[in-house]
Amino acid sequence: MPENLTPRSAAPATVVPLHGEIDVLSAGALARRLDALTDRPGADLVLDLRPVAFIDCTGLGVLCRARARVLARRGRVRLVADSPMFLRMLRATGLRDVFEVLPRVPAYAHAR
Repeated sequence: MPENLTPRSAAPATVVPLHGEIDVLSAGALARRLDALTDRPGADLVLDLRPVAFIDCTGLGVLCRARARVLARRGRVRLVADSPMFLRMLRATGLRDVFEVLPRVPAYAHAR
C-alpha cells in the first residue's frame, strides 16, 4: 500500500508523492484519494511515482481513472517516473503516449 498519500500543494500543481506498492490491495485507498483531488475543475496533479516499488494493472487502472477525471474537468495530470521497468510497462500497455511522463518533479512545483 502506498505509504504516503499526502499531497504537497505547489503553484500551480499539486504534487502527490506515492510510495510502496500500488496493487489490488492498495488501489482502493489510492483511488479514493485521487478522486478527492480530481473533483474540482482545472486540477493540476503531478503524481511522483519514483519511490513506487511495484505497480500492477490495477494500479495502472487507478492512474487512468485519475487522468480521465482530470481531463473531463479540463485539468492536467503528469507522472514523474524514471524506472525503466515502469516506462516499459507504459509502452507495452500503450499508455506511454497517453500520459505525460516527466523524469523529475518540475522545479516550480517545489515552491510553496
